[in-house]
Amino acid sequence: MVDDNAAPGPARARLGHLVGRSLFLLLYAARSAGRSNVPARGPVLLAANHTGYLDGALVLSMAPRPSHFLVLAKTFDGVVGHLLRWSGQIPIDQGRGDRTALGRALDVLGRGGVVGIFPEGGRGRGDLAAAGKGVAWLALQSGAPVVPTACLGTRRTGQLAASWPRLRSRMVVDFGAPVTLDLPDGLPGRDRLALATEQIRVALVEHVHAAADRHGIPLPTDLPPDLLD
Repeated sequence: MVDDNAAPGPARARLGHLVGRSLFLLLYAARSAGRSNVPARGPVLLAANHTGYLDGALVLSMAPRPSHFLVLAKTFDGVVGHLLRWSGQIPIDQGRGDRTALGRALDVLGRGGVVGIFPEGGRGRGDLAAAGKGVAWLALQSGAPVVPTACLGTRRTGQLAASWPRLRSRMVVDFGAPVTLDLPDGLPGRDRLALATEQIRVALVEHVHAAADRHGIPLPTDLPPDLLD
């Protein structure tokens, strides 16, 4: 049995990374850019934009290192849930500020691993109009660098949030230079977290839009139709 309160181990993450990469290269025209921006050793946070169902799997598979993503707990059902748990992904319940999930992510970072997170929380336009504080909190607690990550091509304008991209469609994961936080000394904890959150959000916005232009893969201009009800 899998202990949901234990930090996920690296062995299955490595195997999941290898299998996922092979599948994406076989089924899609997937590629990565900026891999050298991801530190080869030590703790790292991958902060990615979120537009489509396959974003997490795509970033996890195309990253230069195995990683453990924070994934909405409701996704951990059925066959998909078994695969997520098996590969060491971390369920998170956003509705109650999941300290257990954040603790597990800190444990991964503490042993020098990679944690992936979607600051937007859920699928949308991927334009980072708003961002949660989780990635900044993890960065401040662990000292891990935050790598802004553009995930492009998993959802086109007009497609549903749960849509699977057309086979052999083009997808790109672009890793940017780690974010440099500028936090004044003596800033109260809450203000420090808010400022770090905004600096990470702005850096990710700039990177995502620059990557979309560079690779010629625009972000969807709409919210997924099935999220508008």
